[in-house]
Parts: sequence; structure tokens; C-alpha cells
Amino acid sequence: MRRLRRARIVATLGPASSSPEMIRTLFESGVDVFRLNFSHGSHEDHRARFDAIRALEAEVNHPIAILQDLQGPKIRLGAVSGGKMVLEKGQIVRMVLGKDTSEPNTLALPHKEIFDALMPGHHLLIDDGKVRVKVVRMIDQGVEVEVINGGPVTDRKGVNLPDTLLDLSPITEKDRADLAFGLELGVDWVAFSFVQRPADLIEAHGLVGGRAGVMAKIEKPSALKHFDELVRLADAIMVARGDLGVEIPPEDVPGAQKDLVRACRMAGKPVIIATQMLESMITAPTPTRAEASDVATAIYDGADAVMLSAESASGQYPVEAVEIMDHIIGRTERHHSYPPLIHALHPAVEPHPQHLISAAAADVASSIGAAGVVAFTQSGTSSMRIARQRPSVPILSITPSIQTARRLALLWGTDTVQSNGGGSYDEMVEQAIHHARDTGFAQPGETIVIVSGIPFGMAGSTNNLRIVTV
Repeated sequence: MRRLRRARIVATLGPASSSPEMIRTLFESGVDVFRLNFSHGSHEDHRARFDAIRALEAEVNHPIAILQDLQGPKIRLGAVSGGKMVLEKGQIVRMVLGKDTSEPNTLALPHKEIFDALMPGHHLLIDDGKVRVKVVRMIDQGVEVEVINGGPVTDRKGVNLPDTLLDLSPITEKDRADLAFGLELGVDWVAFSFVQRPADLIEAHGLVGGRAGVMAKIEKPSALKHFDELVRLADAIMVARGDLGVEIPPEDVPGAQKDLVRACRMAGKPVIIATQMLESMITAPTPTRAEASDVATAIYDGADAVMLSAESASGQYPVEAVEIMDHIIGRTERHHSYPPLIHALHPAVEPHPQHLISAAAADVASSIGAAGVVAFTQSGTSSMRIARQRPSVPILSITPSIQTARRLALLWGTDTVQSNGGGSYDEMVEQAIHHARDTGFAQPGETIVIVSGIPFGMAGSTNNLRIVTV
């Protein structure tokens, strides 16, 4: 089941893609990571999908990653008097604390922490930014706002606050219950929504306790202000362009995406580009040319993975969306402009043996035209260091840990096999040759570069590089 492309595909499961047969078809079409979106569906729905993925994994003997995406806090209006209010540009409206209100010219907002943080000049975006208001003054139990962009407002529409740093954990009680359920199942990655600051990720790590990789979803302007720290603390990053594109100007989203991909590449952390990548394929069998260009841009930037949301979860053409994404990635990576763009960034290599050996392996394998790099790894860190260099050859990771093998399914350019490793140096070499040949990674007569740590089985001990002929 080796993929003949470097970037990975994440697909969301939902009503259109939950049967074992459909999950198998999506995997065979190119999905590397399945996303379980806990904003929708019951625990039993997600358990059934999880079980189907694990059954498929056992059948094909290939590690498959499962990403649990937590909902996070959803800020919504209360009930609107009469069910609907049409706001006009320049109108002054009151927003008050409560679940509903019958007062004229007033909107209810049942979130005290918002009123504690709002200040004059702050903007509130209603219904994905279709309606925009600005706070003009504080009043008892609320604020007065001026309508900047008018339009209809109905019950429980979402509210975004691009200027306001909320004293609010992004991990709700629902998230905690969902997280406990997901960790009990054995998910490989957990994505935390609406991360604002480093303390949010410290809290997330405390709850996960190393049982899964911690992924930060970047979708708030406040997160962009702290993204160097967030990248350092997270195990992976998701650039969630839906809410991010509401809270910052659309013209700023491409630059933010490039900055985040670059920061993750420098840190050796996987990064996913998500939201609206092939949006038109929810209802159409082919994407727009702009969508194809959007996917290709993420690949040229060096993203580890691109993600399908509603396209695969509830769209009419989930398989076609995966196939198209697979084709776009493959064609982009084979284009003559891809190598110079992907190698334009040179991550600094820390002066430590494990970092230097990993970087050297990538350089040596590319220079001698090896079939690839074979990395023995406990935690996956060695493979991430090699992938950070974006070598022109693929990476085969060998790990005794099935958990590590699954997490590495998200990593650029990396295929993984689970194996206990050799007991001696010579046995390690023989095992590398065996797995390289058995997976089709290298043919007899081709060269591979082997990276390992001696003594074996000790995390962080990468100190050996060897070139061998299969």
C-alpha cells in the first residue's frame, strides 16, 4: 500500500463515508489519515468508524492514523426576538447577557466571559462574518454596538471575536468527555480547536498525557501572535482556514498559511492545510481550477498533508474528491518547479549527533541517488528530522511501536512498517534490506541509506549512518 507521493491526505468521515466498504475504498484511493469530527455524530457513530478503520488496518497490514478533532467552544447568539432581526449599516444595537430577550433593537449573547473581555473598538462577526458590528460603549450587563456590515440575524448564529482575547479554555466539558472517549478507543492524534495561547496547549498535553499526538488548530488571530511558541509546544499543527478566514482579512490568509508551514518545517513538526480545499466537490464531480491551484500551492509550500472536510464527510462525491486530491498532489510533486521550491528553505541543523546524522542521511541519499532512507525509530523523531530536510528520496521508517507507526502516517514522504528491530548491528542491516525489498521501497542492486541508534531500542540515540546495497 505504499504511496507514490510525498504529501499525505486526511479525509473526514461522516454520513457519506461511514460504511466499512466506503472506508476501504477511500483508503485504497489514497487516504492516509481518517478524521473523526466530534462536532457532529454520537460516540457510537465514531466507535463504529474507529472499529472499521482498525479492522481495515489489520487486513491490509498497513498503519492508518486516526485523528480526533474536538469541537472546542462554540460562541453563539441567543434566541432573537421574533426569530429574525435585520440590521442596517450604521444602526446602534444593544447586546446583553442572556439566552434570549424580548427587548427591541437588542440581541442576547449567553457568554459572560465575552462581556468581561470586550472593549470599545472590538469587532464581533456574526454568521461567519456576514454581519459585522463594532463595540462603541459599555453598558450595564452588555454593550452597545454599531452595525458596520448589515444583514439578517436569526437564532443561535455563530459569533467570532477577532480582536478579543477571551479568558476561556478552548477545552469545554464536552471536549473533555469526548477526549476521554477518544483516548479510550486509542486515537493517534487529537486536534484542539480555537487554541489562543501556549497555556492552552500545556493544558491539552496534561489531559492527553502522551497517549496521542497533540495537534493545535490555528484559527484565531491571537494564535498567530503566539505561533512560534505554539509550534514548539504542539506535536503537529492544523491551519484551519475556515474560522481563521473569518477572523482575519481574506488577503492575509495565504501569507499566514505560508508562515505557519515554514515554522512547522523549521521545527520538524507535521502541518495540515485544511478547509475548503475542494469545496465545490461537495456537489460537483470535479473541482474548480482555483481549488486545484489551492491544493497545489499547499504542496509547493511543503505542507505534510492536505485535508478534506465536508467533501468526504457529507458530499456527493467522496471517492472522487480523494482521487482528485491524490492526482493533484502527484502531478505537483512531479512538476519541474517543485524541487527548487521545496528546497529553497534550509532548516537549521542543531549541533547534536542525532540531528546531524538525520540531516546527513537526507543529503547523502539525495546526492548518491539512493532508493531512499531507512530509519529505525522508537518515537518517530528520527523520521521527522529526516523529513524536515525534504529529501528527494522517500523515507522508510521501521519502529517497534504501532502507535508510532500510526502517527507517522501523517508525516511527509514517510512510509512505516512495524518491526521489533534487530538484536545486533548486522541483524539491523539485514532487517532494513528485507523491509526495503519487501515493501517495494528498493530493488535488488539499489542503494539505501540506513539511520539507527546504537545501542538499539533507546529513544534519542540516533548516532549511526550506513550505506548498503540491497
